[in-house]
Amino acid sequence: MENTSLLTQLAENWMLVTMFTLFVGAILWALRPGTREVHNDTANIPFRNEEFPDADTRAKSSKNEELQS
Repeated sequence: MENTSLLTQLAENWMLVTMFTLFVGAILWALRPGTREVHNDTANIPFRNEEFPDADTRAKSSKNEELQS
């Protein structure tokens, strides 16, 4: 009986360590360097409309206009 309870305690502790590691990894992945532009772009999605399109959309549309002329 002791062997089973020992294995249960080890499994619970390793699962706790695994979940904590995954949590910290997700936080570090979200805050990694170089993602500020992506996060800002994503945060501004609700404010985009036809009058104020995304900067990438403007660049693509101007290239398309140059090619069509």
